[in-house]
Amino acid sequence: MKAIVQDRFGPPDSLRPADIDRPRPGPGQVLVRVRAAAVNPYDWHMLRGDPYAARLTPGMGLTRPRSRVAGLDAAGEVAAVGAGVRGLRPGDEVLGFCPGSFAEYALTTPDLLVPKPAGLSFEQAAAVPVAAVTALRGLRTVGRVRAGQRVLVNGAGGGVGTFAVQLAAALDAEVTGVCGTGSTGLVRSLGAAHVVDHTREDCTEGRPGHYDVILDNVGNHPPSRLRRVLAPAGTLVANGGGTPGRVFGAMGTALRVAALHAVTRQNLRVILPAVPSGPARDDLLAVTALIGSGRLTPVIGRTLPLADAAEGVRHVERGHARGKTVLTVA
Repeated sequence: MKAIVQDRFGPPDSLRPADIDRPRPGPGQVLVRVRAAAVNPYDWHMLRGDPYAARLTPGMGLTRPRSRVAGLDAAGEVAAVGAGVRGLRPGDEVLGFCPGSFAEYALTTPDLLVPKPAGLSFEQAAAVPVAAVTALRGLRTVGRVRAGQRVLVNGAGGGVGTFAVQLAAALDAEVTGVCGTGSTGLVRSLGAAHVVDHTREDCTEGRPGHYDVILDNVGNHPPSRLRRVLAPAGTLVANGGGTPGRVFGAMGTALRVAALHAVTRQNLRVILPAVPSGPARDDLLAVTALIGSGRLTPVIGRTLPLADAAEGVRHVERGHARGKTVLTVA
């Protein structure tokens, strides 16, 4: 089968197309025929082994990538199931977390898959897992957004941000989205009551204590600055991944947020990208239910063929992606 592989840590150009053996599902596993795969900041972090401190964790690898085939988000069809798998059969259309999704086939487990909403294309469906679940966990699980609250989404035009604006609006919050000039119309159309163009205005210079919940998807403001516009008992949810070439990256941000949390009434929290952990299937079902009800729609900014995966990762790594970048698999 065709796949995009990475044999060493490095920039996006380290990715290369290759023909490799098709995986076979073992007991409790599902083989998915990938039709589309989304690109996430998670992918360039794993590709570069960045931040360096993360190489000490089991999932990344110390001197080379632990997973040779890149990718995590996928949508496609069940190709085969292993012994003991119930509720899935070949031909079922699914979306979910499929490690090694930059390939024609990928292995996963039933708890990381949900049925694809009938109204979505495979490209739209592939955009859902990491970004929509991260937004859901940031706003509903951690931020506990309620009707009438004021919510600030920093990075509102990106993958997580476009989902977050819609989720906050679906929770009947008053949403302010921070984005670049080219995304202001999009963010407003997704349900933001107010839009801040970060090239012209600093969102941390607004009314002190104005926001009940802040979801920071960028990390371009120190927590001390964001706290200025956060209500005295408000919640800051930090989700910024940082830039390449850092020793600690977002891990350093997490330490700073934890230190501030210990000395303030404000609730300062850090969430990691929604890699397969926790109640992944429950969260996937929650976001697909919102999609089915019409309250949530994936935003695709760029679509590329699988062979151009390196360009897709490079585009996301630059930090200016609008909506989701998706790879189509022929």
